[in-house]
Amino acid sequence: MRIVGGSLKGRRLLAPEGRDVRPTSDRARESIFNILEHSTLAPSLEGASVIDVFAGTGALGFEAMSRGAKPVTFLDIDDSARACILKNAGTMGQAMSVTVLRLDATQLPPPPRIAKCPAAFAFVDAPYGSGATGPALLSMLSRGWIGPDSLCIVETDAKLPFEPPRHFVIEDQRTYGAAMVSFLSVKAS
Repeated sequence: MRIVGGSLKGRRLLAPEGRDVRPTSDRARESIFNILEHSTLAPSLEGASVIDVFAGTGALGFEAMSRGAKPVTFLDIDDSARACILKNAGTMGQAMSVTVLRLDATQLPPPPRIAKCPAAFAFVDAPYGSGATGPALLSMLSRGWIGPDSLCIVETDAKLPFEPPRHFVIEDQRTYGAAMVSFLSVKAS
């Protein structure tokens, strides 16, 4: 698995041992970032704040960083996933540019100032079948991690229907193999 575009293009990403982490495929990441860079759905990634929720390897956050996003904050409850993110950041020379937090995305506290929230982009890739995507989106919104100008990029199992929770609207939706990627805007309350 490698970064597919931007200043870190071609850099290798490590993944934690075992089958608990399911990284977004290179092809899907390339498609997601092509959509983000060439559509009117969102502002430029350059200088945009990003949160990568259920981050796993950090592939989505690092891809955003490679394309100019700053700051990038990674959230994961799993110790091995957070260690992997820190190792990936170190091997790419980005250890001082990332914030990695041990947080349950379904029960978030208010964001730290370093995250510069509400974030312009939130990548949400909960474990398939966990039912955590909706609660995580609502937690991020209610605690100020995201707001009306945020775009949420959500990966779910393509075999299961995905209905966003209230306050979220599907702007675009694509399927890449076993993954469905939904681009969600946040409705102003």
